[in-house]
Amino acid sequence: MANILGDAYWGFQPVGDSTNMKGSFFDYRTNYLKSANDPLRYQVQWVKSGLTEATVPSKDNWSSPNGDLINVIFTVSTSVDDTNWTEIGVIKKSRDIANKKYTDDTVADNQRFTIDISQLVSDELSYSLCPINKGTWQSNKYGGMNGGLTMQDNVLGNTSQVGDVVSNYNVSKNGTYRRVKVVATFEVINGDGAIISSSETLTSTTLTVINSVNQFERDSLYYTDAFMCDIFSPSSSETKRFLTRCPNWYYNDVANNVAYNKKVRMDESAEWLQWYVRRSYNGNDPSDFYNLIEIYGETFTADGTSQNEFVLVDFTKNLATQSATLFAHDQNTMLVQNVSPAFINNNAFVPQNDSSGGVPITAYSTSISPIDSSTHRYRLYYRGHYYSQATSSWTSKIHSSSNWYEIDREPEKIPYEFVRFHWLNSMGGTDSYTAKRDIVEGLTIGRDVIERKSGDRTWYQGNKDSAGDGVADTSYHSDTMRGGDIYKGGREVTNVNAERTQSVYTEPLNKDVAKWLEEIMLSPNVWIEMDTDATEMGNTRNPYLRPSDKEYIPVIITNSDIETVNQENGLVKFNIEYTLAHKVITQRN
Repeated sequence: MANILGDAYWGFQPVGDSTNMKGSFFDYRTNYLKSANDPLRYQVQWVKSGLTEATVPSKDNWSSPNGDLINVIFTVSTSVDDTNWTEIGVIKKSRDIANKKYTDDTVADNQRFTIDISQLVSDELSYSLCPINKGTWQSNKYGGMNGGLTMQDNVLGNTSQVGDVVSNYNVSKNGTYRRVKVVATFEVINGDGAIISSSETLTSTTLTVINSVNQFERDSLYYTDAFMCDIFSPSSSETKRFLTRCPNWYYNDVANNVAYNKKVRMDESAEWLQWYVRRSYNGNDPSDFYNLIEIYGETFTADGTSQNEFVLVDFTKNLATQSATLFAHDQNTMLVQNVSPAFINNNAFVPQNDSSGGVPITAYSTSISPIDSSTHRYRLYYRGHYYSQATSSWTSKIHSSSNWYEIDREPEKIPYEFVRFHWLNSMGGTDSYTAKRDIVEGLTIGRDVIERKSGDRTWYQGNKDSAGDGVADTSYHSDTMRGGDIYKGGREVTNVNAERTQSVYTEPLNKDVAKWLEEIMLSPNVWIEMDTDATEMGNTRNPYLRPSDKEYIPVIITNSDIETVNQENGLVKFNIEYTLAHKVITQRN
């Protein structure tokens, strides 16, 4: 095979440490966590003596086995485990249009080949839900109830005529995140003018993309120090955030009663914290491996008095391990943990005290129900524990900001149950909110109507008389009657199209909370919790996979506009109008 005449290297890619593009841009962008809905540009540069962007590659430059570069072939692959890669697209790119210096019209040196893979990658992502009342996903590589293709119930596994217990063919990969890499190969022109393949390749840095959306008026980009619960954070005020815009993470002045506490109810069993972890260790010394990793919680009374400490560790079963007692440094994974009051009281543990002898990963053994009738609020954050080789002691390190929750003890207005929403938020995670005011339900109905021939009332079918005319009673094949069949004909409804319409109001909201809740209206994926005969059967049939008799039911938000700020009135309320995504099923005529 041939080689490139000169050199080829990455001009830029979404992750880079030193390239500053002629001083025009920041030279340090180690944001390994990227939005699939932002540009994901890759560029290969071809460098050769005397080469400019306007130079036409020529067969005359062939010097076996080296030739001028004609095309760069970018192969884009995704994975959820850095092992099993799926090729999602191949882009063949010729050189970019030439750039000219504005001062003297000279052309830039070398040649560049640039692509954007964001549309390819965004089609790979959707959402991942965790079943109500479970602690975490069964496997973060498949994301639980993810937004992939519908499972094919007609697929049987292997050779058994009735199929395997779980088919090997009907589960799609995680819908929340993907690992992405790009491999560049090359085509050159030889002395005969033929386009042939080069043996050289370039492989990009592997990064993670999530199904998030950055807004121009509020966001910059996904930087390591903001959204990745990664290595060492020096204090609890560090702004490494969970994947939500709920303002319960930055209003944390509880002592002065200015905190925003997200309201949660004791009967709720699906409240989620979702976050991404690239690496998991102290960060100061790579030899320090975490022994314990947990969501730490603390409860408080109404006057701010601390009550109970607790930890949640369900998510840790999806973490990579270094050994039987240590977690691995490299994780590169999305995590989720149920932090609802009902789940906490049924699944929380007492925090484990570290010791110089080391404690195994499975050390949590003493359960606790930390939320009682006097609990007013609780806070949560993500942390790890490591054994320092330098000081021969155990240390805890916080990796996230604290998120605050307040217990809502308002009773439901029977028979009008509160409406609990879940939605794919703009950070690529899931959010939830319970709306409680002025619930309305109804139907919107449309009909398809055609006109058929009506019965002829001139001639009624008679019964058999003494002369033998007419039809004997026993000869009737049905209860129809010629001329009298006026129960049909004329305009007829061939199909009824019906949608169940509903609406509910939120509580009065301040500006920050209203800006967060507007995402319900903007999200393509919204669900409500419902308890139905079908969901109860799911819980009865398999309480391990469906541990609740409630289920996520998809809805379509039908609001065309909302008001998020009203300076004159102060607090605002949303009227959330929605219809069930599964239509009302009716008969066809």
